[in-house]
Amino acid sequence: MSDRDAPGVPGVGRLAVSPAPAAELGEPGVRDAGTAAEPPEFVGRSPGQLAWMRLKRDRVAVVSGGALLFFILLAAAAPLVSKLYGKGPQDRFPDRLDRNGFPLGYAGIDAHHWLGIQPGNGRDLFIQLVYGLRTSLMIAFTAAVLTIALGIAIGIVAGYLGGWVDAVITWVIDLVLAFPFFIFCFAFVPLAINEFYGPRDEVSPWFRGGLLVLIFVLFNWTYTARLVRGQVLSLREREFVDAARASGAGTGHILFRQLLPNLWAPILVTFSLNVPALITAEAALSFLNIGMVEPTPDLGRLINNSVDYIREVPTFTIVGGSTLFLLVLSFNLFGDSLRDALDPKSSR
Repeated sequence: MSDRDAPGVPGVGRLAVSPAPAAELGEPGVRDAGTAAEPPEFVGRSPGQLAWMRLKRDRVAVVSGGALLFFILLAAAAPLVSKLYGKGPQDRFPDRLDRNGFPLGYAGIDAHHWLGIQPGNGRDLFIQLVYGLRTSLMIAFTAAVLTIALGIAIGIVAGYLGGWVDAVITWVIDLVLAFPFFIFCFAFVPLAINEFYGPRDEVSPWFRGGLLVLIFVLFNWTYTARLVRGQVLSLREREFVDAARASGAGTGHILFRQLLPNLWAPILVTFSLNVPALITAEAALSFLNIGMVEPTPDLGRLINNSVDYIREVPTFTIVGGSTLFLLVLSFNLFGDSLRDALDPKSSR
């Protein structure tokens, strides 16, 4: 029997086949060391990063956020805009008015007055609008920040301590919510002005703005306090709070280092929705001649001044009203989008 016919003797004959490398046979899990595929790398993202990704994908948030950024930048750069535009908020142009006080041409709109002239006083409407935005946003943002700060401090204390402290704070909140806002404004603002100024003295616009901020803070901290109190009631029995107590942490540490970081999402949403409400309230008070008055530029005062000329010069009312409407709408839409982005259970 020849070598090629020898049974059961592998490797003896010349036709014996050596086994192929495992990589060539395609066996799973065995790869060349130089071409080994690295496992996919997973990058963890914080809740803030996930919320930012959801917010960027929301078209409503992008459009409303862009509109808000435009309004805020325009208001912040009001002195620069006035310098480039060549007109100030108190400049008058009586030569652009007829004998009855109405603007010449179509509402006085031309290359030098982009939105026209105010009837009666002859001021440039565009620069009045820019400074009016600045006044309204400054008052609203200041009041919103102070309101949120006071509401957080009171709400977190009431929710964590509970007992008679929570009962007293809840009673005060119910009392403030039951108080009529506009009636208080009608009574308090003239009384405060008469207390600090004489009947013929010119009231400082900073004093009027400070009064409005004080009133808004007194009446609006309750909403933030109730929200924070409810959140703290659900968080104070969680494991991380028990661990902080067991480690000997003080009350201040637990309140502001343990509980407060878990409340930023609802607080941000409350702030974004509180600002447009304050803008509307400030415009309403100025419209009623309780808030900002002549000659301080203000959106509410602009609308008030336009009522007497709504038939003859409708653009005066349209410009002021549309600006206020778009500003408040942008804030509300962005606030809704922010709430959806911060809520991981949202379906949007």
